[in-house]
This record gives sequence, C-alpha cells and structure tokens, in this order.
Amino acid sequence: MSKVGCSYDNLPMESFCGTFKAEFINKSHFSSDEELNNATMDYVYVYYNHVRPHSSNNYMTPFEKRMQA
Repeated sequence: MSKVGCSYDNLPMESFCGTFKAEFINKSHFSSDEELNNATMDYVYVYYNHVRPHSSNNYMTPFEKRMQA
C-alpha cells in the first residue's frame, strides 16, 4: 500500500466501477433488488470475466489471461 492520497492503489477498482456503471447500470432498469443482484452476478462473473476483452490484458478476457500464465 502506498501513502494516503495515492490514486494508483484504487485504479483497477475505479476502472471496474466506471465500466460497470457505463455498460451495465446506466443501460438497465430493474424492478426488484433480486433482479438487480442476479443481473449483477451475471455481468461480473460471466460477461466481465469470461466474455469482455480488456485493453489492459492485450484484449484478452481476465479468464484467458489467467489460463495463459
């Protein structure tokens, strides 16, 4: 961990939150908390980790990157 106020510690999480809001939350409407929770799990564990390529991983998914290592 670096010193207080260093933005590099939060960079991966800030990137995820921005992507999550832009690609998922702002484009969706949910009628219940359960529907939101299920859709969030599908987005994070299926789409974000197994389908969506990431520029930080040479346009590979996180799953593909882990399998390559």
